[in-house]
Amino acid sequence: MKKEELLPGRRALLRGAAGLSLVPLASTAGCFGTPQSAPAAPAGGAPALSRPQKPATYRLRPIAGYGPARSLPAAAPVRSKPILRLASRNRTMVLTFDDGPDPRFTPHILRTLRRHHVRAMFFVCGEMAEQSPDLLREMVDDGHLIGNHTWTHPQLLRLRRSGVQREIESTSEVVRRTVGEAPLWFRAPYGAWNRHAFEIGASLGMEPLAWTTDSLDWTEPGTRKVVDNVLRGAGSGVVILNHDAGGNRWQSVEALRIYLPRLLDDGYRFGLPQRRIT
Repeated sequence: MKKEELLPGRRALLRGAAGLSLVPLASTAGCFGTPQSAPAAPAGGAPALSRPQKPATYRLRPIAGYGPARSLPAAAPVRSKPILRLASRNRTMVLTFDDGPDPRFTPHILRTLRRHHVRAMFFVCGEMAEQSPDLLREMVDDGHLIGNHTWTHPQLLRLRRSGVQREIESTSEVVRRTVGEAPLWFRAPYGAWNRHAFEIGASLGMEPLAWTTDSLDWTEPGTRKVVDNVLRGAGSGVVILNHDAGGNRWQSVEALRIYLPRLLDDGYRFGLPQRRIT
């Protein structure tokens, strides 16, 4: 599951997706807030994201009661390309973290986000989530969104449809059992999407979210380089890719502590995509 195992085809896949970076999120997305109770977005596209609430106002909402797991969400539209960028006119971005949770690194990331009153998305691997259920609950308590990143972080292009289905379904199920809600967002490992991933994710009610800016923290290039990559890629509607597991992620932890307050001081804000649940 280490990012160092990146396949040669990943770079080509990302180049092919880069041309879609200006496509706004479709009408299933909306403003910042609690996604399960979101109002419908206007047909013309997603409204701009807004400033997050402080933790004291959104922690321990009913979703964090960890009662009986609800049924899976209704099917989502089947897309042929992942969403790469969100509609935003107010310098709002989305922070995302892949591959966790990892008890060595995720708590430090959660602590930094809490300190700055910022919410993020965590695309978790099922095998990691199963080992650290309390970290999933902490994410939800802090108002973060949990996404599906498969069970073992495989190269989906190498799996048969049944294998892709097991990877995705089992992860949605462990999240649902742990926090009472199944994920509404899916991200393919290595950014390698195929028809099976789009169809299966949609059948489970998930939208496919990729990224606009890769921090390249998975290459462990040094904290300063990770910071520079994020600052250089900042912009309205940008989705930033980071990692909280899958290798030594201390550079990711330290970089977040540096670039997050700097971006906030520069007038950037951080939001979450919001879905209408039918």
